[in-house]
Amino acid sequence: MKFNPLGASAAEMPFLDHLEELRWRILWSLLALVICTMAAFYLVFQFEVIGLLMGPIRPYLPEDQRLLYLAVTDPFFILFNLSLVIGGVVASPVIIYQLWAFLSPALMPREKRAIVPALYLGVVLFAIGAALAYYFAIPFTIRFMFGLSPETFEAAITAGFYFGFLVRMMVAFGVIFELPVVVLILSAMGLLTSHFLSAKRRYAIAGMALAAAMITPGDAITATVVMMGPMLLLYELSIGLAKLVERSRARALAAEAESESDALPEAT
Repeated sequence: MKFNPLGASAAEMPFLDHLEELRWRILWSLLALVICTMAAFYLVFQFEVIGLLMGPIRPYLPEDQRLLYLAVTDPFFILFNLSLVIGGVVASPVIIYQLWAFLSPALMPREKRAIVPALYLGVVLFAIGAALAYYFAIPFTIRFMFGLSPETFEAAITAGFYFGFLVRMMVAFGVIFELPVVVLILSAMGLLTSHFLSAKRRYAIAGMALAAAMITPGDAITATVVMMGPMLLLYELSIGLAKLVERSRARALAAEAESESDALPEAT
């Protein structure tokens, strides 16, 4: 059976046909990403996105001061990086669909019912994490850093550094907020349990502290306050979601066992 790029058959396919299907899924995802990135590049100009993203740093700049750039190519790459991030977020439903279309034939109906909402919930959680970074984490970090600056120092902030820091923080928070979705999917597939997450909590906290220190500029206090709190809450939420999935699976298995036991006398 050959792969149809407009939709794979539910029947079993040879390994090479699976590779062909995967190739088409990747091509469709890349096409969506390219189109959305090009559209985002235009919208960045049309709707003054640069001015909007200047919000967290504007109160700390002199009234007429602008961000500096040191290389001729800096404006293009700043706009391109912003457009790529925005395009990736906009194209994520198409990418999620392609991923789901490739994986769904190998999943059980119970797993599909749990994973489908989780995939699109991930888009919402990413947006919440990015908004939290923009409205709270980034202003807090900037305020903390400027508070450490002696009066004899004068800030000369470059556009490349600021927008790189801003995009890195927003993407990092968005990815961190995906943790419950990842745990929910792995729990639905039986690859992760709430007991494992609870037993490895101390290692998870150490990993969170390391990740927070690497992502958030500043000292350990800033990293702990800005990122560790949300990360710990999300980890505990993930444990709770894993428990809910396990209880749902146990009820489903009990119902199946009961229906089979009721069917035995009828068969005899």
